[in-house]
Amino acid sequence: MLYFSFLSSWRKMEMQPHLHPNTDQTKIRSVFPPPVWDSYSFTSFSLLDSEYESWTRRVETLKEKVKDMLMADASNPIKKIELINLLCRLGLSYHFEREIEEQLIHIFNWVPQLFDENDYDLYTTALLFQVLRQHGFKMTCDVFKKFKDSNGEFKKSIIKNVRGILSLYEASFMSVRGEDILDEALEFTRSHLESLAMQSKPHYSERIKNALILPFHKGVPRIEAWQYISFYEKEESPNEFLLEFAKLDFNRVQLLQREELKVMARWWKDLNLAEKLPYARDRLVEIYFWACSIQFEPQLALSRMMMAKYLKMISLADDTYDAYATMKEVNAFTDAIERCSIDATDELPDYMKVFYKELLNLFEETENITS
Repeated sequence: MLYFSFLSSWRKMEMQPHLHPNTDQTKIRSVFPPPVWDSYSFTSFSLLDSEYESWTRRVETLKEKVKDMLMADASNPIKKIELINLLCRLGLSYHFEREIEEQLIHIFNWVPQLFDENDYDLYTTALLFQVLRQHGFKMTCDVFKKFKDSNGEFKKSIIKNVRGILSLYEASFMSVRGEDILDEALEFTRSHLESLAMQSKPHYSERIKNALILPFHKGVPRIEAWQYISFYEKEESPNEFLLEFAKLDFNRVQLLQREELKVMARWWKDLNLAEKLPYARDRLVEIYFWACSIQFEPQLALSRMMMAKYLKMISLADDTYDAYATMKEVNAFTDAIERCSIDATDELPDYMKVFYKELLNLFEETENITS
């Protein structure tokens, strides 16, 4: 509701839309390019229960083994940090949120002692900083001062440490306002990573280039996991046990989400708004992907699907305001949204009544879920 209210108020200030209800339907359909995916094609997807159950059993077995690894002897906190980072990068950390938090609390309390007793290299320091910051622990950025020279610049000698430079680059995105050393680290690492990518092995070069486009911290979790699995399996000695776990879990979650997309496609097909509102884009698959990028975890299926429904309605409203309705109709629809009542349909043109009623139905569905 808040988004619709904001959207409608903002649209009042915009210029007159360029299409009108009496516009030829062929011209209407040509305003936007055709969708990349046909949403109706997903209605025929069939989830193989036997395959899904087999993968789930294996995932649960592997999950227990990893849990044991996480809760094992903590005498080497850096190894534990590397494991946690690997679980995050492979898209598996959501299975172990409680265990990871327990381990990080313990490690964070040890940080001053760890740096007093150890002379960590750039990679280890940056990784420790990144993982702790990523999970909400305010580790000081002063740990990077030792990598600067007497002139206050990062030492040239660390440039050859490709893994360290990449790790520092990723860590620099965990900065908060006023942490100048991390801003300098970002500028320093970015200026060298492109040339380092040209000197690295192909799979590591690709990883660096992807990081320069979008660092892990800002990426879409499922895309990041998919990419990192392909990088990790090309490492000289990957943990085959974790690699199997990551691939199985990724495929298992993808099966569930394809099933969800089938449900969403049927919902969209039953509404028949694509035919009733031919001027609007059919973006169901794209929008469902947006919802998955925010929350992909299997247990959040209901929240994810409701989010996708609302995003779809917002997309319809956007196209209605931008590409079709007259200013008089825009104002009437804005008033109807603010009233949020079936009685408000009296002031709307027929095509808007269809959309508005389905919007009210979605509000009612949400109330029934939350009540």
